[in-house]
Amino acid sequence: MGARGFGLAAAVSHEVIRAAVSACETLGYRTFWVNDTPDGDGLAALAAAAAVTSRIALGVGVLPLSRWTPERIVERVRELDLPVERLRLGIGSGAGSGALERVRQGAQVLRAALSCELVVAALGPRMCRLAGEVADAVLFNWLTPEFVDRSTDWLREGAEAAGRPLPKRYAYVRVALGQAALPRLEDEAARYERFPGYREHFQRMGVPARATAIAVERAEDLSAALAPWEERLDETVVRAVTANDRLEEVLALVEAAAPGRQLGSGGHGVS
Repeated sequence: MGARGFGLAAAVSHEVIRAAVSACETLGYRTFWVNDTPDGDGLAALAAAAAVTSRIALGVGVLPLSRWTPERIVERVRELDLPVERLRLGIGSGAGSGALERVRQGAQVLRAALSCELVVAALGPRMCRLAGEVADAVLFNWLTPEFVDRSTDWLREGAEAAGRPLPKRYAYVRVALGQAALPRLEDEAARYERFPGYREHFQRMGVPARATAIAVERAEDLSAALAPWEERLDETVVRAVTANDRLEEVLALVEAAAPGRQLGSGGHGVS
């Protein structure tokens, strides 16, 4: 059974991020993650998280290399004085042609400059194989538990070809708790289905985006719903989907998904 992390959007207020990461550290989560978007600076959000914690690992999932140059990432990590011993630096190809070479070159630059864990986001076979060649860990996203196995095969092919051990396998799993969060989950799933790369990803799996996410009514059912991913992954990141990103909503999900919480008797959530 793998470890558990917790993830928020970087655009969430830093007040919520600080409260959430503090709760995650107290409750025994291994990691706390944020994404990176034009309206949410992931590295700045991690700096806010680092300021109120001392043990929990901090991940950004992920910095798109079509928007961030590797040199600027290094500069920003140093500017913010991020704790590299706790940092999981996630990179992805971003938009545009030349995705594989952009990630390969970016990984080389970052590996030479920073001593943190390097994580590559991967969906398809070629990027999974590349992650196997160059990364310490891979970050999957929007995938079924069963597709973890196929993606791991691709990852292993790349690692074996490069004479490296299998990288650690992490995944974001979208989680909504309660009816109020469902419309937001549905909207997010529909939005990702419009992105060409993700549309191809869902077609490969033969399922819609919504089938890769979890929605439960009761907090006590969440651990059972997460179990199929956790049986396969080194770490499952509960990627929070709440109605309004309010502090009380986020903290309720942090508590519901806390590692070691006793499984409920209600079985699996809708996934």
